Amino acid sequence: MGGGGDTGGGGESGADGTGMDAGGPPAAEPIREGAGPGKDDRPTVSAAEPDRRSTAGTDADGPPAAQPLRGGTRPGEDHRPTVSAARPHRRSGTGTNADGPPAAQPTREGAGPGEDDRPTVSAARRRGPVVAALMLGMALAALDGTVVSTAVPQIVGDLGGFSVFSWLFSGYLLAVTVTLPVYGKLSDTFGRKPVLIAGIVLFLAGSLLCAAAWSMASLIAFRVVQGLGGGALQGTIQTIAADLYPLKERPRIVARLSTVWAVSSVAGPAVGGLLAAYADWRWIFLINLPVGGVALWLIARHLVEPVRERGPRPQVDWQGALAVFATATLLLTALVQGGVAWPWISAPSLGLLGASAFCAAVTVLVERRAAEPVIPGWVWRRRTIASVNLAMGALGLLMVAPTVFLPTYAQSVLGLGPIAAGFVLSAMTLSWPVTAAYANRVYNRIGFRDTALAGMGAALLVLLAFPLLPYPGEPWQPALIMLLLGAALGFFQLPLLVGVQSTVPWAERGTTTASVLFSRQVGQSVGAALFGALANAVLAARLGGAGDLDSVSRALADGSSQDPLRRAVAAAVDLVFVGAAAAAALALLALLFAPRRFTVLKERQPDV
Repeated sequence: MGGGGDTGGGGESGADGTGMDAGGPPAAEPIREGAGPGKDDRPTVSAAEPDRRSTAGTDADGPPAAQPLRGGTRPGEDHRPTVSAARPHRRSGTGTNADGPPAAQPTREGAGPGEDDRPTVSAARRRGPVVAALMLGMALAALDGTVVSTAVPQIVGDLGGFSVFSWLFSGYLLAVTVTLPVYGKLSDTFGRKPVLIAGIVLFLAGSLLCAAAWSMASLIAFRVVQGLGGGALQGTIQTIAADLYPLKERPRIVARLSTVWAVSSVAGPAVGGLLAAYADWRWIFLINLPVGGVALWLIARHLVEPVRERGPRPQVDWQGALAVFATATLLLTALVQGGVAWPWISAPSLGLLGASAFCAAVTVLVERRAAEPVIPGWVWRRRTIASVNLAMGALGLLMVAPTVFLPTYAQSVLGLGPIAAGFVLSAMTLSWPVTAAYANRVYNRIGFRDTALAGMGAALLVLLAFPLLPYPGEPWQPALIMLLLGAALGFFQLPLLVGVQSTVPWAERGTTTASVLFSRQVGQSVGAALFGALANAVLAARLGGAGDLDSVSRALADGSSQDPLRRAVAAAVDLVFVGAAAAAALALLALLFAPRRFTVLKERQPDV
C-alpha cells in the first residue's frame, strides 16, 4: 500500500493546452562547482539554498544559475546573457516560443506566482483529459500492488505453487522499485510522454500475460513484467503532474493523486476478492486492459510536450542502468526473503547482501565515469534533495507499521473481520488528502521544511500514542489514531515533494522525483524486514521461543481465543509502532540538515 513559482520548462501553462511550456527543456549539463550564468543552466548546490530573493535578469534560453546577489550588488549585464547571445527566435507550431522555457529566476519559497503564472482558461480545460489519464494510471499502479492478496487461495488452487506465492507481491514491488531511477533519467532525456506510453504498454502487456499464465512460475514472471511498466507509471505520473501545474496550484493535483493511490490501495484486496469469488481470478488482470487503454489514448491524444531543440543524440547510460538494477534487485531480494524463506544469518542472506554491496561499489564507479549517469551525483550533493530523500526513506520505513501490522492487530487483537479491519486502516486515507490539499496555506507562510517538520513532529506523537491504547480496546481507538496519523503525514509528504520538484529545472525534475519515490520504496522494504524481525522476536520471547506473527495470526483466525496469543500480538505490534516513532525521529533529523528555505525557480507564463 502506498499515498506547487515553478521550476524548469514544463511547469507553466502554455498554448498547447496541457499547461506545459512549448519551449524546449533547459540544457542538461553536469553541475560544475562555481559555474556562473551562461555556463550551466542549473543552480549549483551552494546557489540552490540561501533564502534570498534574486532580482537578476533572466535567460531567454532557460533557467539561469540561481545565484544570489551579493549585498549592494545591482543586477547588470554580468548576471544575464544578452538577447543576441540567445538562440534565434523561432515560432513553433503551437504558437509559443520554441526557443526554450521561459526565463526562470530564483525566488523565496512560498512566494506565489504572479499574474503570468496562471494558466489560461482554455489551457486549464484542455489539460483535464491529461489529468484524468494520470489518475487512471496511478489507480492501476496502486491497485495491482494489493489486488492479488485476497485471490491467493483461488490462484494457488488453480496453479499450485503455494511455497512461492509471496513472490506475486514481492516480484511486482521489486520491479517497480528498481526501475524508478532508470525511468526518471529516461524521462529527462527523451521526454515524459514516450516513457509513460512505453510504461503503460508494458504494464498492459504484463497484465494480459498474467491472465494467460499456466503456472505459478509463469505468473510470477509476468507480474515482474507488470512491475517493469508500473515503475514508469509511478515516477512519470508524478513528474508530469509537476510539469502541468505551477507551484500555487500543484497541491491540488498532488492531493488528488494521493487520494487515488490511497483509495486504490485500500480497495485492492476487496476488488480482488470479489472478482475471484464471483468471476475468475484472471479478471483481476484483464480488467486493467480497458482502463489502461483509456489512459493510453488520453495521453497519446492530449499530452503535448515541450518542443525539444535538435542537438547531439542523447547518451543513455545503459551500463549504469544495469548496475543500478542489479544492486537494487539483490538488496531488495535479501530484505524481502530474509527471515521468511531463510534465516537472516544464513548463506543466502549473507551472499545476497555481500553481492549487493559489491554491485553498489561497481555502480558508483560506473556512474562517476558516465557522461549522463542514471543517478547523478548532484542528487546526493545538494543538501535539499539529499535531505528530502533521506526523510522520505524514513517515511517509507514508518509506513510499514500501519499498512502491514495494523490489519493483523485489528483481526487478531480486536477480533474484527478482514473488511472491518480494512476500514480501521482506511481512516488514514480520509485525512491524508484533506490536509495535503491545504498544506500550501501553511508552507506559503512558514516554508516547505518547517511545514514538513511540524507534520512529522505530530506523526511522532501519534505513533507513540498507539502503545498506550487499552487492551483489547475498541475499534474506534486505532481508527482515531490512523485518522490523526494521516492528517499529520499530509503536512509532511506533499510539501517535500512539491518543494523539491520546484527547486530544479525541467531537465532535472524526472530524476529528482524518481529519487524521492525510490527512497520511499526502499524505506518500505527495509521497514518490512526490520519490523517483521522485531515482531517475531517479541512473539518468540512471549510464547517461549516458538511461532511467528503469521502463524499466531492463523491460529487465532482458526478459532483459538487464547488470551496469551492475543496479548503477544498486541505487544509485538506496540513495539513495531515504537519503532515507527523512531523512524519519524530519523525523518526529523534528516530535515534539520535541509536549508530552512528552499530556493524555488519561478517562471513567467509564456506569451500565447
